[in-house]
Amino acid sequence: MSIGEGTGVGFETMRGRDYPTIRQFTVFLENRVGQLLEVVRRFEGSKVRIVALSINDAAECAFVRFLLSHPEQGREILERAGLAMIESDLVGIELPSSPQPLLQVCTALLQAEINIIQAYPLIVRPHGKPAVALMVDNTDMALETLNAKGFRMITEGDLTVED
Repeated sequence: MSIGEGTGVGFETMRGRDYPTIRQFTVFLENRVGQLLEVVRRFEGSKVRIVALSINDAAECAFVRFLLSHPEQGREILERAGLAMIESDLVGIELPSSPQPLLQVCTALLQAEINIIQAYPLIVRPHGKPAVALMVDNTDMALETLNAKGFRMITEGDLTVED
């Protein structure tokens, strides 16, 4: 019997494009002029596009967080560059058409007692609508709660940007 055979788990449920979270790569950079440009240039000539970006600056280093259109290839590029990085799962949420869409998202998460740790908008607009990426303290509960409230989740497949 090979790995996964007879377990009832199909490839569509394995980590990948249809997994209900999106991967964030946090890269640690020395706080010097041009460091971000060096990292961004590494994606040049590949199909990998940066679809969300967040930078936290400190005195000696910066933490750059990326969501990428093709996370597997993006990880390979970052690893080949020898960059120190952490990979995390985030919840991607399409914002509803309302005057205060973040109010609805925050209210739903508060009702389930889920804390938001990080949040930032996506540069691309999956399905033509604004979206945010959230790191929460309980990803599975957040996905379940937001789905139950009728929010549309953004998957890695929604982030694919083709030229």
